[in-house]
Amino acid sequence: MNATPQTDRRLPSRTMYEGRGRAAARAYLHGTGFSPEDLRKPIIGVSHAWIETMPCNLNHRDLAQQVKRGVRSAGGTPMELNTIAISDGVTMGTEGMKASLVSRELIADSIELVARGHMFDALVCIVACDKTVPAAAMALARLDRPGLVLYSGTILPGRFRGRDVTMGEVFEAIGSVAAGLLAEEDLAEMELVACPGAGACGGQFTANTMSMVMEVIGLSPVGFNSIPAVGTAKMDAAERAGATIMSVLDNDLRPSQILTRPAFENAVAAVAASGGSTNAVLHLLALAREVGVGLTLEDIDRISRRTPLLCDLLPGGRFAAADLHAAGGIGLLTQRLIKGGYVDGSAMTVTGRTLGEEVAEVSETPGQEVVVALDHPLRPEGGLVILKGNLAPEGSVVKITAHTLTSHAGPARVFDREEDAYDAVIGGQIKPGDVVVIRYEGPRGGPGMREMLSVTGAILGEGLGGSVALITDGRFSGATNGFMVGHLAPEAAVGGPIAGLRDGDVIRLDVATRTVEAPEVDFAERLRDWAPPEPRYATGVFAKYRTLVGSASTGATTGP
Repeated sequence: MNATPQTDRRLPSRTMYEGRGRAAARAYLHGTGFSPEDLRKPIIGVSHAWIETMPCNLNHRDLAQQVKRGVRSAGGTPMELNTIAISDGVTMGTEGMKASLVSRELIADSIELVARGHMFDALVCIVACDKTVPAAAMALARLDRPGLVLYSGTILPGRFRGRDVTMGEVFEAIGSVAAGLLAEEDLAEMELVACPGAGACGGQFTANTMSMVMEVIGLSPVGFNSIPAVGTAKMDAAERAGATIMSVLDNDLRPSQILTRPAFENAVAAVAASGGSTNAVLHLLALAREVGVGLTLEDIDRISRRTPLLCDLLPGGRFAAADLHAAGGIGLLTQRLIKGGYVDGSAMTVTGRTLGEEVAEVSETPGQEVVVALDHPLRPEGGLVILKGNLAPEGSVVKITAHTLTSHAGPARVFDREEDAYDAVIGGQIKPGDVVVIRYEGPRGGPGMREMLSVTGAILGEGLGGSVALITDGRFSGATNGFMVGHLAPEAAVGGPIAGLRDGDVIRLDVATRTVEAPEVDFAERLRDWAPPEPRYATGVFAKYRTLVGSASTGATTGP
């Protein structure tokens, strides 16, 4: 590492375990199996989100043991802690999905709280399903203690009748069955094989997008995250992560030294070049707020405009995340982006080496087709596009791939909740040319800003992907494909323009001009007597979140 060692500083854990006055604290720890010698060493928190509600996090306990082995071998004492996770995929299309984005705040708070309460000197955060990744980064940013993020890995693709499948295709197949394009027994067969084991969703969906962000932004060691969840290589990476954190601690390398403006711009470029999830916009804005970097939607659009689309990854492309690893990993794309001048290779990483140094020796697998050459991009611009207009004065987000529509105009079909829109799609009520509008699903209106994969998947499954657009103040799964515009802000629940739309209003969407508008509507007049609907939850976590959460245009955060 290149950082200067800070061996004379006082570690936070010394306050907890050093001196006669701390005998009672030490006694408690002796009762849990820690020796006096253990408590004289640096204390390293090892957080994970093991839970039995999804395959994404199933390997966390095993990975934690390997991280702890690495910590001990390098002279530290690990202390394991766990937090929660919500599966976006399992809860999709239900009231339970409202818990997903809320969980980001709770996970970040819980890691931060335990680390402050027990005065860990450093942390390794094992992450997987979508919100655990940004949440861990947000916690490390708040704490500003030495720390790193280890992604527990992508799931391998399932095999359906001789071809690879991921969960995005299952959601689309539901719509295909409703349209009579696929048999019920075909869907039942696909359901049984789509998830072959542990790991997070297999395309460049939100989890794998944020895994890429963590490597490129510098909080994860290069080469660790793209390793699939199953196999010994991931276990080896976990042990190395445990050893690495001790070097990070020895050199007192803090997140504040890594999470700089160039690092955030690098991360945006990687998302844009990989065709990554629109959820990265929310999470990067939220993380930037934690460290005082003034990242905006305009910055994201600017960076995406100048960054070519280089990855042929699902959902808009052909390959799964495991294929990216086989091609050369996240480091291969990073290497390409540095060479093209789209990423700043001088940015610091958690190893103490620059990003350029970390990827210098990355090898490209001969004949790979996942990451294309700089001079033959899939699109000249990246996948993240920010639209504004009289429907979204603060902005909205759409993901554009090599096959997505880039303009559309049509009549609005307005729904005040996701379930109603889904029923209309499955019931054959949505016609070519329509613009489906789903409102009151924003951060405050949901509350919780549900993803709309059930609806978008049904639209594609019905064969309407090339003729129907969708706009919402909610958000989308990284598995979403098609011309789907989310994060409209201000949202309907605070009187945003989308609250004034009516069935039949003509909506125009255009990527070239970056506009989302209903040109013939006077929203000031429409909303003159508007009043917010009664909150669906009057007490509990959703009510608390609704009171605190801010706009999607600034990351939907709950902090001061």
